[in-house]
This record gives sequence, structure tokens and C-alpha cells, in this order.
Amino acid sequence: MAIGKVYVLEILGTKMKNICYKNSKLFCIILIFSVLFSLSFAQHGEAARIKELCYINGVRGNQLVGYGLVIGLQGTGDKANTIFTTQSLANMLEKMGLRVAPNATKVKNVAAVIVTADLPPFGKTGTKIDATVSSIGDSSSLSGGVLLMTPLKGADGEVYAVAQGPLVVGGISAAGQGASMQKNHTTVGRIPNGVTIEKEIGYEYIKAQSIVISLKNPDFTTARRIEERINAIYGGISYADDGGTISVKIPDRESANPVKFISAIENIDVKADMLAKIVVDEKTGTIVIGHNVRISTVAISQGNISVMVKEDQKVSQPLPFAPGAAGGIAGAQTVITPETQIRVDEEKGKFRLIEGDVTIKELVNVLNAVGVSTREMISILQTIKAAGALHAELEII
Repeated sequence: MAIGKVYVLEILGTKMKNICYKNSKLFCIILIFSVLFSLSFAQHGEAARIKELCYINGVRGNQLVGYGLVIGLQGTGDKANTIFTTQSLANMLEKMGLRVAPNATKVKNVAAVIVTADLPPFGKTGTKIDATVSSIGDSSSLSGGVLLMTPLKGADGEVYAVAQGPLVVGGISAAGQGASMQKNHTTVGRIPNGVTIEKEIGYEYIKAQSIVISLKNPDFTTARRIEERINAIYGGISYADDGGTISVKIPDRESANPVKFISAIENIDVKADMLAKIVVDEKTGTIVIGHNVRISTVAISQGNISVMVKEDQKVSQPLPFAPGAAGGIAGAQTVITPETQIRVDEEKGKFRLIEGDVTIKELVNVLNAVGVSTREMISILQTIKAAGALHAELEII
């Protein structure tokens, strides 16, 4: 099948290239992803592995956070009135044997930061992970800085890792007396492999006689299908507790190697049930319609109404030899008078009939035949939903 997929992509390559020359970059990306997903679905029947649909209860990452100092900045650190930065610097120097008064500390190359990291499941002592460093003072840039050793704590207050190292900042900024320039964000950076795990988290469920699988998107139909697929292979060891969890008993023959059994469970293909849903991003004019969307019989007519308002200023001059001001009475004056013109144009709409229980393909074809724009299509979908003919959830983000 791999050879067939490559062959199909080679055939479509020329057509894609011609289309991409005529359309935007975003359109080309969407087109390529659509072809790849179509080829994948053709081979797997729209099935996904349990690993993509669910997670094993207890197997999750843990958030770590810490407070630290970034040094070595080129005059872009916190200002002198940032009290917690000078206090932290004085405390650090005191631990190193130098006593300095916080109010007497005036440096521009130090910034106070919050360091965050995600402790992955089964992270072992000595493993390196990435850290994100964010300024909490009035530093203008963390570029070129180095994070000093910072303990990272979990929600229980225990220290699980230590972060230290030079920052990588994706932005740049420069300023002069009369102008300034900034590209991207300069007060947040990352330290690749800058966190060392010092304490592990144990996972006792590996030694248990059963595991619990939780769906990322709870659905009763998908939970039932997962239960049926596991039972078809291993014979009555799983049970769907509800629409979001499935209990799986580890067979006796697999109890000696539960990791192998869990790996096999994760790689079982299941056809997930998809909620009928339309997601609309009105800010960018993006519409994503699920394939389960259905519409009852409805007639659509859409016509644009354009209102044009034009404002002109006209000057009214007094006639020659007009009387001037006398005796406290105002005489002839030059007056500016506004003149407003309003024009309303309404396009004639044509009704298009959408038969009942149409598919998403038929819906798109009808809306394209009407000739509506993306934003007009958003309004039409909202109107169909209000009429009760749209059998799907319409989410506006």
C-alpha cells in the first residue's frame, strides 16, 4: 500500500502544483492534508488506535514550577524599583557569603522569572527535559540571559527537578532615543534539555490486576466499540463503566508482562464515533464541518444589502453687498453646510432547495451554487440552526 500511496501522490503532484499557483498558501496546506487523510482513511476505514482515543488512568504528566533569576542580560533586566528582583539577588549573594543591602543593589542585567516544565510519565532520575522561562518583572528582553539553578516543585510542594542554563529567545528587540523595534516575543524563552529530573513518580497501577482506560472525548458509542474490540481479541476482559471509562482486567497469562499487554491494547484499531458538529471562527472566517452533520429540508435565499453613505461639505457664501453686522445684529456670514447622500442597493436572492437528510458534500455544493462568501455562509448556518433544520452542534469560537 505504501507504493500505491506514493504513486497516487505523484499523479496528484502536478495538479496540486497548478492549484497552489492560483491559490493561497493556506489553501495548499489544507489541500495536501485532505489528500493524505483521505488516503489514510481509505486504508484504515476511518479507524484510530486506542492510544489516540484514550489514555491509561494514572499515566499523565505533572506540571512543575519554580522561581529564579536570569543573569547576563545586556541592560534589559528589571529596573531598580522592582523590589522582589533586588531582594532575590541580595538573598542569593548572602548564601554565597556576600552581604548586600537590597536597596543598595542597582543592576540592569538581572531579571526575575518563573520557570515551568512538564514532568513526563515514567521520567527517570537524570533525564533531561525542556523548560519555559517567563519574565515577571519589567524586563524588556531575556535574550542572551542565563538561568541560575532553580528548583522546580510539584503541586505537593516537593522538588522534582532542577533547571539551569542559557535561554533561547525567539524574538529580538532594539531601541534608540527616537525609535524602537521588536520582532516576536522577547520576555519568554526556553531552555532545551535544561531541566534535570531529581525525583521519580511511582506508578503502582502497573502491578495491579486491572487497568482503566479513559476516553479523551467521552462518548457512549465509542466506549462500547472499544469494549467490543478488546473482548473480541481477549475474550470478556473489558467492561465499559460509562461513556468515558473502560475497565480492563489483565489476563493471567499476561500478568507477568503487563507492559506488553498494555502496548497491545493501545494499538487496537477502533472506529470512533464523531459528534455532529460545526465549528466557526468568525474572527478569521474559518468553518469546519463534521461529516455527520445532517440538515432537514430547507429553502435558502441569500441577497446582499449594501448601504453607502456619502458626506460632502458645501460652503454657502453671502451675496454681494450683503449687510454686515450692526447694532448687535449678526450680518451675512460664510456658512459650511453638510450634504448627506444615502444609497441602498439590494441584490435579488434566489431560493435554493436543500432536500432533507443531506450530506456535508451536498450542503457544500448547494452553498457554493448560491455563490456565498465564507462570512455569508456563517450567517446562513446560524439561520438554519435557528430554524431548527440543522441537526448538529454549532460552536462559535
